[in-house]
Amino acid sequence: MKFGFPGYYVPRSSWNKNGKSLTENRIINTSLENNWTNHYKGIEQKSTFDKYEKRQIINAVTTESYEPESQAHNSKIIIESIIHGLDTFRKFSRFYAFMSQVAGSLFSSLLAVDNLSQLYPTFFNGYLQYIVPHFFMHLYLVGLNQLADLEIDKINKPYLPLASGEFSFTNGIIIVASFLFLSFGVAWMIGSKPSLWALLLTFVLMTGYSVNLPFLRWKKSTTLTVMIHSIGMTISFNIAAFMHMKTFVLNKATTYPRSLFFATVVMAIFYAVVAMAKVFWFCVSLLEIAYGAAILIGASSPFLWSKFFSSDFTYKINDEKSHFIL
Repeated sequence: MKFGFPGYYVPRSSWNKNGKSLTENRIINTSLENNWTNHYKGIEQKSTFDKYEKRQIINAVTTESYEPESQAHNSKIIIESIIHGLDTFRKFSRFYAFMSQVAGSLFSSLLAVDNLSQLYPTFFNGYLQYIVPHFFMHLYLVGLNQLADLEIDKINKPYLPLASGEFSFTNGIIIVASFLFLSFGVAWMIGSKPSLWALLLTFVLMTGYSVNLPFLRWKKSTTLTVMIHSIGMTISFNIAAFMHMKTFVLNKATTYPRSLFFATVVMAIFYAVVAMAKVFWFCVSLLEIAYGAAILIGASSPFLWSKFFSSDFTYKINDEKSHFIL
């Protein structure tokens, strides 16, 4: 027969004759201690679990409260990075110089139009096909010039990305090479021969103008500088633009109107002025002569749009100081 508390028992043999166990007190004490210890551990575990649960709730509430602020901060950082990147690209591209090329090529392209009915979307699509590859070529040229004049620009133009260190020299080479391939690649896909020949001529002349290699670096010579700017720019943004629009876009026979000849001569003078910008008053005289001749020729034209586009050189005069001063 067994006796004892729940979970504990002693055999009958452990009891003495008088019915009392010699270890009774010890068994009772041990049982009480074990029960108390188990009860205390249960309370302690419950308390620990409650503390852990409260801590998790507090952390969850804190995380939820800071999550919108963190997202707003990250969004602000992303926006600032995008703005900074665009500003850096603006400094690198020198887009203001390209705007005058856009104007010149647009005016020359319009000279290929015989009547206003031809100004439909095909004309503007054709113009974009011409100007986009030349924009990539422009980025190649300004990038190449910054690479070649890196040490000089650190003193004279420290705001440029390469001179300031925003672009590393290696990154600059990669960017310049990428724009060169983009320029010829896009022109090749479009298939306009006038555009391809103009790009090739610009590439050869302006690379020789900038690169510091034997028999190159033609910008050191005033005569070569004038020749490069006058020949290269008039062909690329006057004659080639006109031929692209006339033969490739409008599919018409090649003709050379008087207005194109005049515009080419006048623009050659402007590019020469840009190349000789240091001879200030001589340049001013050339500009005055060119502008006066433009007014006379434009006024004698039988077409209203030809009058406007042949004589619209005021923009060029205001912009001549910034045009292609690399």
